[in-house]
Amino acid sequence: MSTALMLIGTSAVAEEFTPEKIKAGADIYATYCTPCHGAQMEYPGGTFDLRTFPPDQFARFQASVTKGKNNMPPWGEVLQPGDLEALWAYVMAGEKK
Repeated sequence: MSTALMLIGTSAVAEEFTPEKIKAGADIYATYCTPCHGAQMEYPGGTFDLRTFPPDQFARFQASVTKGKNNMPPWGEVLQPGDLEALWAYVMAGEKK
């Protein structure tokens, strides 16, 4: 499995998405995100299609997840340290079929 490099926000700091981080993000996604965004990011319609989230907008992702947006509840007080970054890694890496 290859390791993906992505840019986080506008800080221009390269973030390495290890397979372990992506797997942790997949587990978090399955717990909190699947009901609305679909299993394995198979967009069911009616919510934001996470497969199209721009990779240069981590700050937007962070704000949406932690504070909520529209019908999405805020998860900021639920997520543990490192969970948001793992979730971002999963969303950016995509689901491998």
